[in-house]
Amino acid sequence: MIPPHGGKLVERVLRGARKEEALEKVKGLPALKIDEELISDVENMATGVFSPLEGFMGKGDFRNVLREMRLQNDLPWTIPIVLDVGREEAGKLKEGEEVVLSSESGRPVAILHLEEKYEYDKEELAEKVFLTRDKAHPGVAKVAEMKDILFAGPVDLLEVSPTPFDRYKLSPKETRILFKEKGWKTVVGFQTRNTPHIGHEYVQKTALTFTDGIFVNPVIGRKKKGDFKDEVILASYEELIRNYYLKERAVMAILQMEMRYAGPREAIFHAIIRKNFGCTHIIIGRDHAGVGNYYSPYAAQDIFEDFPDLGIAPLFFKSFYYCKKCRSVVNEKICPHPASEQIQFSGTKIREMLVKGQIPPAELIRPEVARVIMAFKDPFVE
Repeated sequence: MIPPHGGKLVERVLRGARKEEALEKVKGLPALKIDEELISDVENMATGVFSPLEGFMGKGDFRNVLREMRLQNDLPWTIPIVLDVGREEAGKLKEGEEVVLSSESGRPVAILHLEEKYEYDKEELAEKVFLTRDKAHPGVAKVAEMKDILFAGPVDLLEVSPTPFDRYKLSPKETRILFKEKGWKTVVGFQTRNTPHIGHEYVQKTALTFTDGIFVNPVIGRKKKGDFKDEVILASYEELIRNYYLKERAVMAILQMEMRYAGPREAIFHAIIRKNFGCTHIIIGRDHAGVGNYYSPYAAQDIFEDFPDLGIAPLFFKSFYYCKKCRSVVNEKICPHPASEQIQFSGTKIREMLVKGQIPPAELIRPEVARVIMAFKDPFVE
């Protein structure tokens, strides 16, 4: 099986006696409240999703990731994973201390071994990661709201937070065991934050033709206004897989993480994550992890040329559409017919029809999937 990024799957979840000891210790430690997105980052580091990271990045790795898209040890990494803290609160804590990271309700989540505190340039962070300083970009807007000091150090997770979607949750250790049990030597990962249409099914099954199995891995967490809600994405994919996939060839599990909408950099980040889950390949389509018009349509594919040592193979898909003459999903390399015969996979058009209570044409979306979406009173993030 493909090795994890960096060669070793990180495991920093406290169990048994170590957990009991830690739970006693947290009562006397200073505490720092973090939001749901940061809790997800902590859990992803502790369970190996973000291997080889064992905690929040120090200044050296942070700067190297921004400027070189690599950790200091030259391992590919494109998105800074950091913990921002207010200046006054940061002043009360010292390097070398242990700090309890707790939820906003006060529930202890993890112990941070604080190794470093440092300042950073928000504008540089936004420009390097998102290739823009425009605050209309959701990622840039979030950076602008970040606090002034970054904390660094390894984390020990006290327990994985329960979610409404726990039955879809698998750690990299668990997916690797599952893929091995299924006899899959090659696995293609599919990143998604949308409900599936026929175009998505086309790229998934095309990729599956050349691999042993497909790992459908929806992102569950904070998204922008207008995106489908998490429960809608999962229900619609469950319906699609149940009706149109071989049970022994498809697995779906969630990725609890916010979308950053960082385009090309996020495409590499997503590839690293799926490599940690045990995928040998990842599907990268048009405008992967993009938003608005901030990135060229195939920037997320072009960036892979800079990472020949990534260790997971991208499968690139250009534009595709339904051809009425061919009576199938095709692309410009295989279809000789004019644009008048094409039906484009417009997410906007599909959403407009669903909102109006209309089932889109079967050429765009499976009727079973459309009915599942329409069963939700309000399927979109507000």
